[in-house]
Amino acid sequence: MEISEEKACLCALNRIFGFTPKIALALLSHLGSASEVFRLGKDEKEGLLGPHSRHRDLITWEAVEEAAEELKKLEELDIRFIGWTEDGYPGLLHECEDAPVGLYVRSLTPMEELWKPMRRIAVVGTRDISPYGREWCVRTVTGLAQDAGKPAVISGLALGTDFCAHKAALEYGLPTIGVMATGPESIYPYRHRLFAERLYRTPGCALITDYPPGTAPLAIHFLRRNRIIAGLSDSTILIESKIKGGGMMTCRLAFSYSRDVYALPGRADDVRSQGCNSLIRSKIAEPLTSVEELMESLGLYGRKQSGRETFTSMLRRTYSGRLQEDILAHLLAIASIIEKTRGITVEEIASKTGLAYPSVLNLTSMLEIDGHISIDLLQRCFMNMGKFR
Repeated sequence: MEISEEKACLCALNRIFGFTPKIALALLSHLGSASEVFRLGKDEKEGLLGPHSRHRDLITWEAVEEAAEELKKLEELDIRFIGWTEDGYPGLLHECEDAPVGLYVRSLTPMEELWKPMRRIAVVGTRDISPYGREWCVRTVTGLAQDAGKPAVISGLALGTDFCAHKAALEYGLPTIGVMATGPESIYPYRHRLFAERLYRTPGCALITDYPPGTAPLAIHFLRRNRIIAGLSDSTILIESKIKGGGMMTCRLAFSYSRDVYALPGRADDVRSQGCNSLIRSKIAEPLTSVEELMESLGLYGRKQSGRETFTSMLRRTYSGRLQEDILAHLLAIASIIEKTRGITVEEIASKTGLAYPSVLNLTSMLEIDGHISIDLLQRCFMNMGKFR
């Protein structure tokens, strides 16, 4: 397959700015495409990046050619690359300012099917999982499997909790995604290689990473990959963790992304529960004390889900009689777009609906004041799942 120039440029940017993706995303936003970054002259690069930037001299067409060759070789291993500006890049990651420029994806599932709209729940925790933690990990995934929507389970393919979550997901028919801290062609730990192959060959499942081929499993790489686990997920569940650990970092990142966080409480004298208890005490996480309550909080209602009230029907019931029919119709059209397109801006809603920008701003502001949606500083709109439940 021929690799497009833009894809090769995105891949090259990911390699160059892997540890500082914010710079690359700023360049993409400013210039409009990855190709334009590589068309910058020396003075232009110096003006944008500064005279002492270590990245400036790495932005070359030779880097693009190397990236294109790399992508051609990876296709033979069922590994594809999806860049920030391409269709199929996970929408939830677009909400994270430190998201990767691109992802290497190892899967037999078409990209549009892999990232179709669905709930994604991260299940993370210590490698040194206890029988108590293992029981609750399996019990939690089993509960998720009862939902008609079949939410995906996200974890890190590591020993202990991660492996338990992935394995339970496959056994109970849920799609699962392993976020790796190595290059896309290698599996760590090595003992998981056969399981990892089974995972990525299962429909709806994948192994992903933002690290290029040849990346070793260093400690810093595991810490950085946690932002992807948190960013990919609507909610994060911590099964067990010491007071310091990767799972704790994942939960704090999820909280910073305004995602729901849950933690399994445990004995005060159990070192593997100290992290969970700390998150609950500091109000970062809700306690996981019942799978049924968790399902309710997540908005997952087992096999009855397909019959529950939709967001727009709830708003119709709420505002019927309070608003004129034409205004209500406009509000419901706006709500429908927000429900389908997480993070869409007020300006984009106006463009899609054909309504005047001030009218859309007034209606979205009303929805925000009433607690049905939230609007961030960039005027991106998000359905308030907690209010909807």
